[in-house]
Amino acid sequence: MISSNQNPKIKLVRALLGRAKERREAGSFVVEGVRLVEEAVISNWGFRFALYDETLSERGKSKVESLRSRGVDVEEVSTGLMKSLSETETPQGILAVLNDSRLPIPALPNFLLIPDKIRDPGNLGTLLRTAAAAGVQAVLLPPEATDAFAPKVVRSGMGAHFHVPIHSMSWNEINQVVKLAGSQVLLADMDGQPCWETDLRQPLALIVGSEAEGASESARMLANGKISIPMSGHIESLNAGVAGSVLMFEVMRQRSNL
Repeated sequence: MISSNQNPKIKLVRALLGRAKERREAGSFVVEGVRLVEEAVISNWGFRFALYDETLSERGKSKVESLRSRGVDVEEVSTGLMKSLSETETPQGILAVLNDSRLPIPALPNFLLIPDKIRDPGNLGTLLRTAAAAGVQAVLLPPEATDAFAPKVVRSGMGAHFHVPIHSMSWNEINQVVKLAGSQVLLADMDGQPCWETDLRQPLALIVGSEAEGASESARMLANGKISIPMSGHIESLNAGVAGSVLMFEVMRQRSNL
């Protein structure tokens, strides 16, 4: 049983939980909780190792045995140590360090999401989760967006990271992907054409900007149109996670009626 903060695995977990730089250099990230570990297993994601403690549920214990049968390095840690590592108020007694082996972008994607300057982890996680549910084929993260593999984003994504390609790119790289796919690029903007009146059945790259700062100049230069969500009442805007979700599901609705 691991009980020391000086254990190399514990030090690695703390480093990965702390900074994006550490995650990039190690090529790894952390998932916590039974469900996310299950999602990683189902997706055949690469595990570096997993840690658990005695508070783990029966469901979690069965997952530990499954990991061991697959040859994954699994170790028990003290309850106090696990609690000190946990990013949640009620730890579930299991976490894993996974390889950052991101899914490839399809050759000709017809539905891309570009979260521009989204710095709130909860908003980005919501966008990723919705992207997985609405059929987005890749998420392209421009500079200034928060790290998609930060702990809070991974938790909010609820397994989306294992189903949607998520790639950090420069604007030049994003432009190349969009051009190759032949996508129209629509920016979510309150002054845009109402989404109900916009044809979203063609290849599309949807840009969702920060609620606080709006879209960056680079995003506005890339876009060739604007799209809005009609609203009644006195609210001028929705937060980025909600607005992006509404628009993504409108894309899915229109395409399901083909």
